[in-house]
Amino acid sequence: MFKGKRKGFSFILLLVFMLVVAGCGGQQTASEKTDEAGKKQNTRTVKHAMGETQVPEKPERVVVLTNEGTEAVLALGMKPVGAVKSWTGDPFYKHIAKEMEGVTVLGEEKQPNLEKIAALKPDIILGNKMRHEKIYQQLSAIAPTVFSETLRGEWKDNFKLYADALNKKAEGDKVLADWEKRIADFKQKAGDKLSTKVSLVRFMPGKIRIYYKDTFAGIILQELGVARPASQDKDAFADDVTKERIPDMDGDIMFYYTYETGNGEASKAEKEWTNDPLWKNLSVVKKHKAYKVDDVIWNTAGGVKAANLMLDDLEKYFGIK
Repeated sequence: MFKGKRKGFSFILLLVFMLVVAGCGGQQTASEKTDEAGKKQNTRTVKHAMGETQVPEKPERVVVLTNEGTEAVLALGMKPVGAVKSWTGDPFYKHIAKEMEGVTVLGEEKQPNLEKIAALKPDIILGNKMRHEKIYQQLSAIAPTVFSETLRGEWKDNFKLYADALNKKAEGDKVLADWEKRIADFKQKAGDKLSTKVSLVRFMPGKIRIYYKDTFAGIILQELGVARPASQDKDAFADDVTKERIPDMDGDIMFYYTYETGNGEASKAEKEWTNDPLWKNLSVVKKHKAYKVDDVIWNTAGGVKAANLMLDDLEKYFGIK
């Protein structure tokens, strides 16, 4: 009888010990995260537009919710498991379509599909405050979420943040170093051609814009040290203009691009304006220096790959390749 009581007491002690061990095992430190397989992953703190977030040290399942962010992930040597549709792609822009084969489409950049995101079980989500602030908490409940601040045109700041979040700083530094080398080479080869005044015009459904310095293309022109017409040499985004403002589109060279969404409205506006007498009277048009370029590359995509393709165009049109 006494032996039976001792055995019962020993069993209770063993059970208590197991519970204590299990309890200790369930407490993760701030630098640890347990994945689905039960393995502990180290984490890092990343500062971003919404504060600070603990992210996996080596994230693998990446979800990206902006077009420029998608280009950044690809440039860093990673393939996202899910990404939002390109603005005018089917579903992705032509210049990234091959790299994005097999990637799950997560809806539009302005309205990503939360259910599809959750189903992918990502270990990190990259988004943008300007686009997704209202759903930040919902995204954070799915996976560690890092937001860039804005999408106005300064792609390099966002790129650096994404490289940090993905723990790809070395790869990111290499991409940016290559970019800086291209900028320096362009300046050196262009020489006096940098004084060429470049005009930027965009045709959109229902509106025509003159683009200034605080735009994707405008920021790149500033980096290159390329001049702008006096009417466009402004630290501003753009103006929606009427035909009376066509004279402000003049320059030594003009690049215009058309944001066609599929209904033909932007292309119709382009045809109407480029056949207007005021347009035809522009000196840049008379000199056959008004060039139509790809809207995706010069404006819409907004990422590192598009930036390099835009630089390809500039090298060609400036005759310095």
